[in-house]
Amino acid sequence: MSKERLKSPRARLFVALDLPQAICEGLAVWQREQLSDEVLRPSRAETLHMTLAFLGYHPERAMEWIGEVATDFEAKAPLVRLLPDPVPVPRNRPRLFAIDSESDQAVALQAEVERRLVEARLYTPEKRPFWPHLTVARVRQERREGGGRRRRSGRPMRVETPPGPLPEALLEPFGGVRITLYRSHLRPTGAEYESVAQLDLPPSGGGKAS
Repeated sequence: MSKERLKSPRARLFVALDLPQAICEGLAVWQREQLSDEVLRPSRAETLHMTLAFLGYHPERAMEWIGEVATDFEAKAPLVRLLPDPVPVPRNRPRLFAIDSESDQAVALQAEVERRLVEARLYTPEKRPFWPHLTVARVRQERREGGGRRRRSGRPMRVETPPGPLPEALLEPFGGVRITLYRSHLRPTGAEYESVAQLDLPPSGGGKAS
């Protein structure tokens, strides 16, 4: 590999299933009502999605090709049903809370995206099975004194008031909107996501989420 290639700018990329706007807005209302514990940092509405594959860092100049691999195929919108109770991850000292879902169609869609990425040598599958979920809140880290100033310890703070269940209105099945290749920009205020390539998903024609 040439020095020029090693020095080329890198982009942090992942592929996600986007949700209907109404679902994101409903989740934002639930966040305002249920994430009352000050140690919980809500995920912004524009970041609420179902991650299908995290690709890590790749050369910027390869993004267009990666977008084609991730989105240039025929697919229909998977039917998804959110489960009511937020899941702490990990359970004993959570660093985040997620909303679980039931969707065989989303699992199948993720498998196809993964297959394409693996064939292109862009992705190494995780050892654990795919978990179709949405991250709705992260737990702030503890701070400790050091070098004359307070520093983050990396250990999540204790959550005294965990979030309550989703309302009934968010438990109705819905179809995913599109597959998107995102570039993640890490900021002090949290990650910001930039859309690189998209595949709009036509309705699958109803049925059950699982």
